Amino acid sequence: MIDMKQIRENVTSKIKTQHKEELIEVDRMDTKSGKESKTVAAIGETIHIKGDVSGSENLIINGNVEGNIDLKGHDVTIGKNGNVDANIIANNIVVEGKLNGDMNGDEKVIIKQSGNVHGNIVSPRVTLEDGALFKGSIEMEPRKIESVSHTSDRKPKASEEKPNRISA
Repeated sequence: MIDMKQIRENVTSKIKTQHKEELIEVDRMDTKSGKESKTVAAIGETIHIKGDVSGSENLIINGNVEGNIDLKGHDVTIGKNGNVDANIIANNIVVEGKLNGDMNGDEKVIIKQSGNVHGNIVSPRVTLEDGALFKGSIEMEPRKIESVSHTSDRKPKASEEKPNRISA
């Protein structure tokens, strides 16, 4: 198991200058709101990881990852140079590089024009940009919204009963 803190410490020094400000935004306080800003870890282009990745921060992958990526409640971005052979569980998933594996996005999955995906997608919102390569199935299941009333005999809407399914 690979710890995200370990990745951040070992990899951030090798990140390209153009991404440096965005990626090393670790443990800073937002002076306007007084809240801690979101942290971001990155896997550089020359890094190869074999194993499971988990943690509690956002992740940008520009290198190679083989295994499973479990970042529930956080975002995963596969950069244009990223090459991932893994199943991904995250809040939002953006693919600009290559992915061989399934994606489960709690909010949305976006495959950019430069993206190349072989795997299945489960997410309430999916975007495939023009030119993106995709082979797999898409299952769009709407997020469950709690009813304001407390009646337990409410019948589910047709959209809640059966998820949309698209196969490619």
